[in-house]
Amino acid sequence: MSAFGGGPQGGIVTSATTPNILIYSDHETGHRYGYYDGWLAEEDEKGPIFEYTGAGRIGDQTFTGRTGTGNKAILQHVDDGRALRVFIAAGKVPGSGAKYQRYVGEFALDADLPYIIRQVPDDNGNLRKAIVFRLRPAGAVGREEQDDIPPAEKTRATLVPADVTASTMVEPENNKKTKGKRSAQPGTETERREAALSDDFQAFLKSRGHQVKRFQIKIEGLTSTLVTDLYDVTDHVLYEAKGSATRKDVRMAIGQLLDYRRHVTPAEPQLAILLPSKPDLDLRELLHKEGIALVYRGSGEFVGRILPE
Repeated sequence: MSAFGGGPQGGIVTSATTPNILIYSDHETGHRYGYYDGWLAEEDEKGPIFEYTGAGRIGDQTFTGRTGTGNKAILQHVDDGRALRVFIAAGKVPGSGAKYQRYVGEFALDADLPYIIRQVPDDNGNLRKAIVFRLRPAGAVGREEQDDIPPAEKTRATLVPADVTASTMVEPENNKKTKGKRSAQPGTETERREAALSDDFQAFLKSRGHQVKRFQIKIEGLTSTLVTDLYDVTDHVLYEAKGSATRKDVRMAIGQLLDYRRHVTPAEPQLAILLPSKPDLDLRELLHKEGIALVYRGSGEFVGRILPE
């Protein structure tokens, strides 16, 4: 640790003497409160992912304020020219409260999805929004089986607040307009349109007195977590929002809804797709045949047969 400008601390430490950010993970602490840092068993086309829960022990985690300083440092590490160095606690030092730290290796935030938001308990046992960073190895790393996130023992869908999503996070401003910038905010026009559509529709439902949530789903035997789009608790309708009414987006939404429906409770929700405009006739007929309702924005208001009055 001293080689990277740090000592046996915990949490997130920005070195004052070297271009490094030291990230300390402790399996024992996370397990005590029901969440886990470590390697996902499911790799994607870019390889393995190490999940790390950000700093902030009480209440929602942020990128601002005193408790958000470390989270901000990780988010901006590429623009600041700093490497992420991950350590994992490996037993207690005899006669002290300190812990030995095992060096895992150098990492960088995933460029496409640097973090996700998940609902986990804080130190008081209260559920809150946590920032879960997605770290990619930046070279050789020491991966041990004990560092793998344990798979879910059974499939479980948990209702979480509708704002448990990265698009609701306030990211710090960064004056360095480099290609290395990491952000989980909607980046393309379609993504921004989808986020705005979802926010507006959520406000519409709440204005009618409806309770709106999302489902956070753990799948038996897997380590990753699924998060649905909006769920209208009042009318038992599960929505999937898309930023365009193209065939590609409609087909993707159908697949996502059919996947989610198998796991949520109460069972058999009405499925609905939320679009920014009216899709063509063939796609409307497809949705009708599959028993999936359609809601879209038309002339400044939402149009659909299942909308509350």
